[in-house]
Amino acid sequence: MKRRTFLTTATLASAGLSTLLISSCVDTKKNEKQEATDDSVEAFELEEETISNLREKLASGKYSSEQLVQMYLDRIEAIDKKGPKLNSIIELNPDGLSIAKALDSDMKAGRIRGILHGIPILIKDNIDTADKMQTTAGSLAMVGNIASKDAFIVKKLREAGAVIIGKTNLSEWANFRSTQSSSGWSSRGGQTKNPYILDHSPCGSSAGSGVAVSANLCAAAVGTETDGSIVCPASVNGVVGIKPTVGLVSRSGIIPISKTQDTAGPMARTVSDAAILLSALAAVDPEDAVTLESKGKAQKDYTTFLDVNALKGKRIGIEKKPQGNNKIINEVLDGAIKLLKKQGAVIIEIDYLDKINAFGQAEFEVLQYEFKDGLNNYLAKSNAKVKTLKEVIDYNNTNEDKAMPYFRQETLESSNAKQGLNDPKYLDALAKSFEGSKKVLNAVFKEHQLDAICGITMGPACSIDTIYGDRWGYSLTTPAAASGYPHITVPCGQAYDLPVGLSFFGTPYMEGELIGLGYAYEQASKKRLKPVLKASFL
Repeated sequence: MKRRTFLTTATLASAGLSTLLISSCVDTKKNEKQEATDDSVEAFELEEETISNLREKLASGKYSSEQLVQMYLDRIEAIDKKGPKLNSIIELNPDGLSIAKALDSDMKAGRIRGILHGIPILIKDNIDTADKMQTTAGSLAMVGNIASKDAFIVKKLREAGAVIIGKTNLSEWANFRSTQSSSGWSSRGGQTKNPYILDHSPCGSSAGSGVAVSANLCAAAVGTETDGSIVCPASVNGVVGIKPTVGLVSRSGIIPISKTQDTAGPMARTVSDAAILLSALAAVDPEDAVTLESKGKAQKDYTTFLDVNALKGKRIGIEKKPQGNNKIINEVLDGAIKLLKKQGAVIIEIDYLDKINAFGQAEFEVLQYEFKDGLNNYLAKSNAKVKTLKEVIDYNNTNEDKAMPYFRQETLESSNAKQGLNDPKYLDALAKSFEGSKKVLNAVFKEHQLDAICGITMGPACSIDTIYGDRWGYSLTTPAAASGYPHITVPCGQAYDLPVGLSFFGTPYMEGELIGLGYAYEQASKKRLKPVLKASFL
């Protein structure tokens, strides 16, 4: 879960259309002479390579999977562990090279496992792997937790032939620990940095996944989201992120927050790569009942929706109220709207955000109840030394100097104080947030006959502040998150030298259509810019 305004104000109303000062996030001064932080960083042979290109080069023999893995490992050493020290990787897979070597042997023998055969992938450190890597959600309390079996999506990745080369850092406990957290910081992994301007936030909670993809440390990565945790780091790190419909991708074997809102999803440099990765992830899992709803609705190959003309004739809804009063961000949105129209889209002004934002407190209530229930169930079956949320809290209190050097754990504590999922307060909050959000979106889609709703995903990244926490401005993550609906974000420009994403979201299992819209916009705009690794904005 990303840094959310309701964690400090208990309401989303101020986050939706407020005029929160963007200056709290970035300095409006610009130093035209700002150099990259480390001139010694060498050009990278695999820079901006796509999955499709890598597959072709593997098939032709230009590269072996073992060579690809080694090149990405060298890149990680050069700029993630040394040089700029992006700190996006929390742990490397000690068996990565041997796995790649075995896949090379399979390829030579004509045994192609799937669409990701030999492709190096990173996954978030809240996803179980039954190998030598830990699963900790970034928490020191979870150190030593090596899963007994792969998460279902890890199983699907391995079946598709992916080489999981490591795990990415995240906002600890998926940013459900404190009201003053710093996105991308965890007690186990430290602070991840934004690769565009290093003293700025990578957002979260899938911070490491977003940064690693943007900085070319892997071919693509997997993140998870409760509210904004894929699309926010994708937006502020200049990459593509897809938050699928809840039910399209399994959650079993993933450290949970919310059974209502949690999902895993792809993060990649192109819409095409994100579609390939989603094709590998989407499947019915008997251990996650909600995935049964996707039967007959999921697609085997989401790349079939990659159409440069997908925007033509589509009715796209955009909130009629301005997204704050920042001139630069509004200019980015205006430019995106003009391009959408040029590509044949019909723009419809709609009024829906105030209604969604009114459910903010109810959403937070739901997440607290479900976090306690889900985490206790996960820990009870895990190999972690802590077996309940209460034991996590106690561990942090006992090891305060290392576990909580900057901010506290009031969200863990408030969640632990909740009753069970039969509590009338929980059921009432669930009806307001989940059902209420769906009702609002369904009504606006029907009334205006929309194909999608669009808008700026997030304002540009705020400065890293481990003491007082994040200070975000505009956010468009909640409508799709609270309802469980699909959401894609695509790079659409920069504000203050920091990336800004454009969101498209729709009704359940519209991933294919949203991929088409995102792809058409991406190909017409070409707004993805490589990170420059500036040390600071000034």
